[in-house]
Amino acid sequence: MMSFTFTYTFILFRFFFFFCFIMSSPSCASMFAGNGTVDLEKNGDLFPQILRDEAVARLYELGKVSDASGYLERTFLSPASIRAIDVIRKWMEDAGLRTWVDQMGNVHGRVDGANANAEALLIGSHMDTVVDAGIFDGSLGIICAISALKVMHIDGMLQKLRRPVEVIAFSDEEGVRFQTTFLGSGAVAGILPATTLGVSDKRDVTIESIIKENSIEVTGESFLQLKYDPKSVWGYVEVHIEQGPVLEQVGFPLGVVKGIAGQTRLKVTVRGSQGHAGTVPMSMRQDPMAAAAELIVVMESLCKNPGKYLSYDDHCSSSMVDSLSSSLVCTVGEISTWPSASNVIPGQVTYTVDIRAIDDLGREAVIYELSKQIYQICDKRSVSCIIENKHDAGAVICDSELSSQLKSAAYSALKRMEGDIQDEVPTLMSGAGHDAMAMSHLTKVGMLFVRCRGGISHSPQEHVLDNDIWAAGLATLSFLENLQ
Repeated sequence: MMSFTFTYTFILFRFFFFFCFIMSSPSCASMFAGNGTVDLEKNGDLFPQILRDEAVARLYELGKVSDASGYLERTFLSPASIRAIDVIRKWMEDAGLRTWVDQMGNVHGRVDGANANAEALLIGSHMDTVVDAGIFDGSLGIICAISALKVMHIDGMLQKLRRPVEVIAFSDEEGVRFQTTFLGSGAVAGILPATTLGVSDKRDVTIESIIKENSIEVTGESFLQLKYDPKSVWGYVEVHIEQGPVLEQVGFPLGVVKGIAGQTRLKVTVRGSQGHAGTVPMSMRQDPMAAAAELIVVMESLCKNPGKYLSYDDHCSSSMVDSLSSSLVCTVGEISTWPSASNVIPGQVTYTVDIRAIDDLGREAVIYELSKQIYQICDKRSVSCIIENKHDAGAVICDSELSSQLKSAAYSALKRMEGDIQDEVPTLMSGAGHDAMAMSHLTKVGMLFVRCRGGISHSPQEHVLDNDIWAAGLATLSFLENLQ
């Protein structure tokens, strides 16, 4: 009788604890509204408390970790990024992962699964931001991965994974501070030369010095050792907001990425004759600002109408021009002048050019034609021009096997959440660059896009619905559960 009483009391206690836990979540408490019951059969395996509520809370928490007081800015190894490292590492350990931080400030969380010697799945995204950023870019992919693994940890499934899984929060993807993208993922993929350590920011602080400032000793040899052995890696998967309007237009929360556009970043320096704004006649000026203005307008015209500028030959076909017409985008995002005074004709103007296209040969043809136009205009205006290639990344085609598995995972997640799904999970290209571009040099890659409101990104207006975050986490969980 005593044994029965104890067992019955224990069951009641567990039920009371579970009820309190459910009711502590606003979204879950709402399930009890109306008829006073909760459909555990429908929601019991969807883990909303972790994959939605906690994930959303963590996104907002990380969004407050900033170097600026009025907006989000977290660049490579800045004070805010060091605080973010501690927060992310704590979340990884909460999910049952073994953690460490490498010499480039990448945060790693790993579980060996059932076979520690098998090739590992790497999954993650970047924790750095642009200036005046949104809270979802990069961070969503990190938190979705951690949340999915936390569910598996709670269910006792981590050690049953067929292969090791490692979440990586990359220290730099945006390239804001040093104007060199993929510092984190590039080091892991082994595509960065040791000379990268000598690259400096606008204050002449080098990458090497900022690493040492954070009590991390790094040498050219140890930097190169950050590269993973390709034989130890099975693949790389990244969950990321779309940063475009397609998923919202088709009314789908998730989409599979089939490829990423190639990207080139140029730095153009125009030098002229500095002088007094009131005394130098217009006909005698060698004004780099006026020259830069013309160069930028010509760039815009070229990128809007590539067929008007490019010559057809063995290297430039009509199909290439058609591809460029639909995918080519060119942007001047930064301009600086010297000495930058309202009553002084500047002596120097520097601006950046960002060129992206799905077709690599087409992108190269555009760069060649743009460079030719720049030199001709500068010569005509009697100013000098220097064009520096600061970054070049070829287009990446995602692995068909990984894409198929991600598509199945997305379909499974949406079906579990919504019931019957009539439409197929969309497949789309990415015009934005991602860590997957760098990781493609190491292993096969796959990407899952998440719908964002208005396609807006790199802005405080960036927004993802809570239930879309839930869908992304559930899709990640489904992918891990069926990992081969």
